[in-house]
Amino acid sequence: MTVEFVLLMVVVFSVGLKFLAKAPMDAFSKSAPRLGALVEKNIATGTGFKDAKGNTLMWEPPN
Repeated sequence: MTVEFVLLMVVVFSVGLKFLAKAPMDAFSKSAPRLGALVEKNIATGTGFKDAKGNTLMWEPPN
């Protein structure tokens, strides 16, 4: 009975580890294009940037 329990735990742990390792990569690969598009839009229009306190920052031409 102990051998079966250990084998079952190894299988459950292996499958769980596989999903835990793959999930962050899937989330990043699916959200990266959207995030890139938002950043590009903000850079192009000069709006949408906020400081640490949440205040909106306006673009100013460099000196």
